[in-house]
Amino acid sequence: MVIPTPARPQTDPSPESLTSRDRLRLSAARGDGVGPGVLLAHGFGQTRQAWLQTQRRLSDQGQANLAWDVRGHGQSDRNPALSRYAGEQMVDDVGTAAAALGPAPVLVGASMGGLTGLMAQARDRLFSAMVLVDITPRWEAAGVERILGFMNAHPEGFDSFEHAAEQIAAYLPHRRGKKTPAQLAHLLNARPDGRLAWHWDPRLLSEFIPSTHDLQHLIEDACRQLDIPVLLVSGGRSDLVTQRTVEHFLELAPHARHVQLPDATHMVAGDDNDAFTDTLLHFLHDHVPQHLATSTANHGDLR
Repeated sequence: MVIPTPARPQTDPSPESLTSRDRLRLSAARGDGVGPGVLLAHGFGQTRQAWLQTQRRLSDQGQANLAWDVRGHGQSDRNPALSRYAGEQMVDDVGTAAAALGPAPVLVGASMGGLTGLMAQARDRLFSAMVLVDITPRWEAAGVERILGFMNAHPEGFDSFEHAAEQIAAYLPHRRGKKTPAQLAHLLNARPDGRLAWHWDPRLLSEFIPSTHDLQHLIEDACRQLDIPVLLVSGGRSDLVTQRTVEHFLELAPHARHVQLPDATHMVAGDDNDAFTDTLLHFLHDHVPQHLATSTANHGDLR
């Protein structure tokens, strides 16, 4: 069932800045509404723009929300030269963003955002509910290799937006059409030599990514500790999360619910944003009593 959206102009979230525990500036965007808020944590190599359409719909439904650029991504600060990227920093930043949104928010975490959210919940008990987007405590090595292969493929950058658009289209052949320069603006930064480089700090690949393998046992423990409503949304065409990894997750957190969007890949929200956001809104209606205080529609439950 599709959640109806009010017939009014969509409102973009308002930009703001957060300050991390180690005094980095984290670029964020807040959507107006009531709480408990929805905290949206993007995946590795993405920015908060990955959640823009979902934020618009949450705000149109009267739901407070906040998304931010993870450190080293987008418009947020990069680590100083002598500060290596580490999982603990990312977990601390989840806490910073959660505190900015208000008490007991709902976490929506895609890939890396889901993993750091799980660890933050195990350590600090921040969230009243959690939606994991195509991420499980174990993941398929082939999927990781494909993603990292693309991210490592262009260390020299791109000579134009068209060049970047061609490479992205080849990596995501199921998406229709090529991205425009306006759509790519938040993904690429102009270098002094005039070439375009990815918005994320390349040090993340050599510092943060290798550390995630050492975190898997902690992530599994975090799943065992979950005592809040949890929804896993996976992509039916994902090569990172499969039936095998889903079953393992459900063994660790047997109360969790699982919904698969059959046409989506690992990039669930980007592949089918309407279906993803409908699924999120159903979950919020079912499991967050204060959700959509301004709405009186009967939206049914999630089956």
